[in-house]
Amino acid sequence: MCCRTARVATTTTEGLADAAAAQAPGTTGPAPHLILVDGSGYIFRAFHALPPMTRPDGVPVNAVFGFTNMLGQFLTRHVGTHLAVVFDASRVTFRNAIYDQYKAHRPEAPPELVPQFSLIREATAAFGVACIELDGYEADDLIAAYAKAFEGTGGQVTIVSSDKDLMQLVRPGVQLLDPIKQKPIREPEVFEKFGVTPDKVVDVQALAGDSTDNVPGVPGIGIKTAAALITEHGDLEGLLAAAPQIRQPKRREALIAHAELARISKKLVTLDSDAPLPAPVDSLLVRAPEPGRLAGFLREQGFRSMLHRMGLDGDANADSAPVSRPRHAPASATGLPEPAAATAEVTPAADAAPFGPYETVTEAAALAPWIAAAREAGVLALDTETDSLDALHANLVGISLAVAPGRACYIPLRHGPAQAGADLLEEAPKPPPQMTQDEAIAALRPLLEDPSVLKVLHNAKYDLEVLCRAENGGVAVAPLDDTMLISYSMDAGRHGHGMDELSLRHLGHRPIPYDEVTGTGRARIPFGQVALDKATAYAAEDADVTLRLWQALKPRLRTERALALYEQVERRMVAVLRDMELAGIKVDGAELARIGEDFSQRMVTLEKEIHELAGKPFNVGSPKQLGEILFDEQKLPGGKRGKAGAWGTDAAVLEDLAARGHELPRRVLHWRQLSKLKSTYVEGLAAQIDKRDGRVHTDFSMALTSTGRLSSTEPNLQNIPIRTEEGARIRRAFVAEPGHVLLAADYSQIELRLLAHLADVPSLREAFAKGEDIHSRTAADIFRLDPDKVDREARRRAKTINFGIIYGMSAFGLAARLGIGPGEARGIIDAYFSQYPGILEEMERLKAQARETGYVTTPFGRRLWIDGIQAREQARRGNAERAAINAPFQGGAAEIIKRAMVRMPAALRAAGLSARMLLQVHDELLFEVPEAEVEATAACVRAVMEGVAELRVPLKAEIGHGANWGEAH
Repeated sequence: MCCRTARVATTTTEGLADAAAAQAPGTTGPAPHLILVDGSGYIFRAFHALPPMTRPDGVPVNAVFGFTNMLGQFLTRHVGTHLAVVFDASRVTFRNAIYDQYKAHRPEAPPELVPQFSLIREATAAFGVACIELDGYEADDLIAAYAKAFEGTGGQVTIVSSDKDLMQLVRPGVQLLDPIKQKPIREPEVFEKFGVTPDKVVDVQALAGDSTDNVPGVPGIGIKTAAALITEHGDLEGLLAAAPQIRQPKRREALIAHAELARISKKLVTLDSDAPLPAPVDSLLVRAPEPGRLAGFLREQGFRSMLHRMGLDGDANADSAPVSRPRHAPASATGLPEPAAATAEVTPAADAAPFGPYETVTEAAALAPWIAAAREAGVLALDTETDSLDALHANLVGISLAVAPGRACYIPLRHGPAQAGADLLEEAPKPPPQMTQDEAIAALRPLLEDPSVLKVLHNAKYDLEVLCRAENGGVAVAPLDDTMLISYSMDAGRHGHGMDELSLRHLGHRPIPYDEVTGTGRARIPFGQVALDKATAYAAEDADVTLRLWQALKPRLRTERALALYEQVERRMVAVLRDMELAGIKVDGAELARIGEDFSQRMVTLEKEIHELAGKPFNVGSPKQLGEILFDEQKLPGGKRGKAGAWGTDAAVLEDLAARGHELPRRVLHWRQLSKLKSTYVEGLAAQIDKRDGRVHTDFSMALTSTGRLSSTEPNLQNIPIRTEEGARIRRAFVAEPGHVLLAADYSQIELRLLAHLADVPSLREAFAKGEDIHSRTAADIFRLDPDKVDREARRRAKTINFGIIYGMSAFGLAARLGIGPGEARGIIDAYFSQYPGILEEMERLKAQARETGYVTTPFGRRLWIDGIQAREQARRGNAERAAINAPFQGGAAEIIKRAMVRMPAALRAAGLSARMLLQVHDELLFEVPEAEVEATAACVRAVMEGVAELRVPLKAEIGHGANWGEAH
């Protein structure tokens, strides 16, 4: 078993041939179903998602590559009887005559995209798909017209687009399909988006307008207000007729003053379903592409990998449909099969080695040439196959090696008889010939530990832990490179870093799915029972892909200015985290049981109190019953029903009610917290205590977050509440071995120190330099108080805004946190920025950098890519801007503590200390230390942590120790 991400379906001409059997409406065969693809949406998604690519003659083709991949992939998934891709023919349409400012602010297409428009239309024709466009009309109008015409024949219509403007077309015979999420959009989804049924969407859009298209709308009216007004008055004209009677003065005046603009806006957003049809409906029948034409187009663009995957690269099957292999995984997060490198200019190589066939190595004599080839090459790609994703309990099933692109092998070690057909044999099936683990490890150990041969792995920490536990002392693999971390060092937050996704993105190759070789569901078999030919094709491909990724990505580290980050921090973290995970931390099971019993008794008491407040017993854990108590029976304000009609009772709802002074929801919140802690940490931790050593061994994910932070799973030890009594109780269950103590070292206010470092805030720097209480100093500054006049409330407010400002907190957020009005909160924020203008300047600089480049950087240069910074939707764009503000502080803090972690083992060894680093929880490190070495270890840890980076303010580590984690704080 290997740690791979989900895979994307591939395209074959066989899938297209199947679709060609479809019948026209009115004949026998499949029910008539027209699929209309919003081609313009695909073009721009492909262009912006993929980096620059050029074909052999220098013509840019990144959008062509992405569009071609998407179209081919789509054709194998969604087979209708009729199909067309619809494009915009020109920028000027009949809407410009209605309103000359319509889309007037849209920039011209990028110069490198312009020559790709015609190529994309050629790609559509090469796939045998109808290409629809018409001067004077937008693609959306043609989609509306074809949907109406086809629906009139009794057929069903699916529109492939996530464009909100097309939601007005949704009805029983017409649905949308979101190409990113691969989910249908029907009336419930439209209602969720606009608050009205599809037939009222244009009325809502007419009121709300659309800044993206320069649709004016009525100033001051957004989607929610528009939906409420249309629901109340029926349609736009009914609302405008009733405008003089509307009570709200501003709303009334806006509707009266801008009534004509609203009518114009409705004309602009209403799609013309009577637009001329450039081609008759019957001509849209799905037909298989001509292999020669499609192959010629792909060859002309230099898309060699695509030719190979589709069986059109000149082999015996090039003129006929190849045998299709089942692939079932969903599309990537962006909806794109993105094969190109993230920023480098990529041209698919015409002479790239094929992926396979690979060799199965079953004896030492056959392994020797591979070892010799690796030594000669000086580099070896390595991957393990195991029987579990838990590296600390997994058994080796096999090892794969690659010494050059296309040259890879698989060494089976624990393969049993292939399961398929075994039950039909009269005699018990025998395992296939293979080496024992001891034989293979003995042969490979000198190579894997040879400092002159670089070992390349993907998610190396997993393989290192497996190999460390191998029989006869294990294997200490070194030196190494990790392609997952190479990618993460350059592109944190930009995309995932799983091998499959990177292969598709950078190599244009879709690896064999795990489900294809093991099956799915109840039919799934262990990898050790997969036939060796299939196991070899799958496992050796992993090593081959890893080596090719290393060749593609490693050179980019220098040009992307990520080499130092990778070499000095991320790569060195592999061995550090391996040792921490292998060590684990001891848990007192008896103490956990006592905590669980206490939580259970307190939950019983709380239930009785809740029932008394409710006036009757009910299931406190049932959101439905709780909602009925709160909003149907007690008539508390603020209730909202969900789609299914039940009242919402999530934490935000209960916290709002509790803040208004209602006791029942406050106690339910406390009950829920105890219930979660009991199930997640009391019962969950007890189940994860390793019986072999009485310790829990968390798994640190190294390339998951967008900011560079580590995350902890199985169990998650980073979400235990810090400041609650219950969280402190749970921490006391983590204990030291006899004769040892736990030592906790925590960076003090690290993100605020980074804020003072990055922004021009002399007073905050001075306060940190003098060791003053930073929140009291902030309170004195912004509230204009003498330092000795700062009371607890002023300090609380200052602390809230100090931390909130790093997260882009709004006046409403601050008001909710402090229990004050939005006006007063806005006054505090204004005073804060007035006193510290450098902070506001830094926040604006970060947002501008993100909008311009797509990323922000930490103080140490790591790029953190910000998703959604250019989004049309204001809410998504606002979230992205807040992420852009916060990312450098979280990312900078993560990098500082990682730098301390990679220096810590050597520093402890140099000091002659035997302390072990066990956990990292955000800004805290936890050590297990012999009692006699506590003071020396504390001094060493403090020196490393406080000296790991030079900022404009001093770093400070607060250190404590005790018999358990709770006492160490």
